[in-house]
Amino acid sequence: MVPGKVFLTKGAGVDKNRLSSFEFALRSAGIERYNLVDVSSILPPSCKIIPKNDGLKYLSPGEIVFCVLARNETDEPNRLISASIGVALPTDRHHHGYLSEHHAFGQTAEAAGDFAEDLAATMLASTLGITFDPYQAWDKRKKVYRASGRIFRTSHVSQSAEGNKNGLWTSVVAAAVFVL
Repeated sequence: MVPGKVFLTKGAGVDKNRLSSFEFALRSAGIERYNLVDVSSILPPSCKIIPKNDGLKYLSPGEIVFCVLARNETDEPNRLISASIGVALPTDRHHHGYLSEHHAFGQTAEAAGDFAEDLAATMLASTLGITFDPYQAWDKRKKVYRASGRIFRTSHVSQSAEGNKNGLWTSVVAAAVFVL
């Protein structure tokens, strides 16, 4: 089983119960109807990234669906939480790419997304043998990766939220959902 398509999604939910909060975050992301199986971070060769609405058309309620899932939750009022998926695609579509999951406290969606994107790109660069300084800022490494001609594109999907002011559970999710 090698997926040929993947879509990215995100969501947030709030409820008095932790599990229900997670369910509402999955609903917000549009993936609550599926039996999600978390997998590691390889984006198969030639796997096409498609819009979420197109991807959902291929799935049926109750189906076992593989995904890379980032999730975070809190019941602390005003605590900032985030969940992100980073994507790194090689120029050579016959080579695999990388997905990374990141979840954090105190990071905005943009900061968490940059971190996840950096992580995915760094994993791909190290696999491709691209020489880089891991201590250099992400923006500088991004230029090195692209200049190598071997990394085509990087991106991310991220969700952040502040913990509910009344102490209800707040959950965030970001996912790369595979379509077989």
